[in-house]
Amino acid sequence: MAGAVLTNERWQTRAACRDRHASVFFPPSQGERNNDRSERERLAKAICTRCPVRQPCLDYAVRIREPYGIWGGMNEVERRLLL
Repeated sequence: MAGAVLTNERWQTRAACRDRHASVFFPPSQGERNNDRSERERLAKAICTRCPVRQPCLDYAVRIREPYGIWGGMNEVERRLLL
């Protein structure tokens, strides 16, 4: 995941988001309008849809309880619903 904390997760080297700017997957530090958030998330999820490591990415985010961003095609609210 772009901007992700470095780990020993080998799947990250094959991620479709690897060369994308983190701002596609994570909200800005200052507020974000709903329309901007929806568009950013739509773009991020489209990238995730064609990612060869989507499931390991989602599993990782759920496992570490990642509180921000799009991981494995899901935002933080969608991931919390999985738990």
